[in-house]
Amino acid sequence: MKNGFEIAVIGGGASGLTCAVKLAKNKQLKVLVLERGERLGRKLSATGNGQGNLTNERVGHGGYFSVSSHGEKRAEEIVEKYSKADFLSFLESLGALCEADEKGRVYPTSRQASSITDLFRYRLERAENVFVCTKALVESVERKNEEFVLRCLVEGETKTFYAKNVVLCTGGTAAKNFGTDGNGYKIAKAFGHTLTPLYPSLVQLKTEKEKIKTLKGIRVNDACVVAFSCGKEISREIGDVIFTDYGVSGDAIFRTSAFVADKIDQGTILEIDFLPNVSKERLISVIAKKLESGANPKEVLCGIVNNQLGRVILSCAACATPEAIACEVKSFTLPVLGSLGFDYAQVTKGGVPLCETDENLQSKKQKGLYFAGEILDADGECGGFNLQFAYSSASVVAEALLQQGAKKQ
Repeated sequence: MKNGFEIAVIGGGASGLTCAVKLAKNKQLKVLVLERGERLGRKLSATGNGQGNLTNERVGHGGYFSVSSHGEKRAEEIVEKYSKADFLSFLESLGALCEADEKGRVYPTSRQASSITDLFRYRLERAENVFVCTKALVESVERKNEEFVLRCLVEGETKTFYAKNVVLCTGGTAAKNFGTDGNGYKIAKAFGHTLTPLYPSLVQLKTEKEKIKTLKGIRVNDACVVAFSCGKEISREIGDVIFTDYGVSGDAIFRTSAFVADKIDQGTILEIDFLPNVSKERLISVIAKKLESGANPKEVLCGIVNNQLGRVILSCAACATPEAIACEVKSFTLPVLGSLGFDYAQVTKGGVPLCETDENLQSKKQKGLYFAGEILDADGECGGFNLQFAYSSASVVAEALLQQGAKKQ
């Protein structure tokens, strides 16, 4: 069979690399990795602001979402099967040491995401049965008889590859600068798969701008951001909030976006407490004393919050009483109007429904077609949850294919 392989892995990101490295254990399996970019693991190399936030101490205690019904439970089962401990053991087998920070985010001790990509690459370079083809855009995948036919554009030249099994690790449609433009969805749909609605997640949020138009560039450290949808609290995050010309950014906002991405059109509202460690009663007392001492009412929040933010809060307060001012400091509301979209998002919410795959993440519509990573309708909170799912889902697929290969020997 010309250009024939046992397995073709489409996508050289975190899930594709994990799958390929695990498949390399069986030297009888001829594995092809097709990556459309110039190099493997470009998005992996950027994770955690380049420091490599790989997983999280809270993995195994929730933290996953799904647009389709029951998908969340299935995603958590996948992560439970190949856990954080398994992931860290796997990384150590490649040569990495990892440790958690005070927030539970797990990083390589190198604090260099690209070093993790390098470890994957080094391992694959030593694997005689794994062949990597970069600058390869997969234009179509068809099933003919007992094999898949993959037509690719490789550095401007059309090439055809054949494989008995195909693993789609193409990612979603977030962060297109890494080559994730939704091409994998097209392949999945060609085999009869459906897609849930898609939403950008782990992204900056657009909000009502009128009352924050003078706050561009101001950062509030350790604010508490509570999101409400249909009048119900759906998330509560503490972290930085940065005001922008479109709305809000910062790590608290990124984490919040995972909860609100698919609920923005339901009337989502952010409520920001700028001083979560100061009780409302204490704040009222301090403000009252300042007013009683003859302080200028327009500067009553000086020394309590950023001066410009204080002026905005005072202009939004229902009246000039200490109670009303304190209420605005502790419950500053902003209606969410949207997000900056997929170009700025780290993750896609939605994808191929997990119910369309079996326990090995093999397609129920086409034997030999598997899925791993972000192409599936499963996404996680900010802080390493999505890379953990990439590893866990790829491990499910790889182990199933290894067992299949072992039976044939």
